[in-house]
Amino acid sequence: MKKITLLLAALSICIFVTAQSADEDDAIKKLILTAYVDGLQNKGDLDQTRNGFYPGFDLLMFQRGMINKFPIYNWITYAEMEKQKDPSPLKEDELTSCEFEFIDITGNAAVAKIHLSKGGKKIFTDYLSLYEFEDGWKIVSKIYYKIPE
Repeated sequence: MKKITLLLAALSICIFVTAQSADEDDAIKKLILTAYVDGLQNKGDLDQTRNGFYPGFDLLMFQRGMINKFPIYNWITYAEMEKQKDPSPLKEDELTSCEFEFIDITGNAAVAKIHLSKGGKKIFTDYLSLYEFEDGWKIVSKIYYKIPE
């Protein structure tokens, strides 16, 4: 009887942790889609972007053997200028779509590997680092690989 009780307790914990993990995965996916893909890539709601990115976020770019940083406030300013230049919504073939390869969560830290595509063609593989704050998950950094044309 003790073995069955212990087994049931362990199973209950596994189910709770799995459900909690699925909820966290969904929260991270929603954040990436609204703040990053829709906000920055598809001329969407930049307030969602401001809420979804940590203010100290840096995009780390590997160029000519060196790492260069592009802070979120510069990226948002660039996106605002692009929207002002042409406020019309993007056409279907201009939209960036996102495929999630994985999300790995340990405590309040997470990493997401995603593939961005445009017009059905993969253009980037991104690795996003996130932390969970009191007000939810925030994207804190990004590295990427640009798919050769």
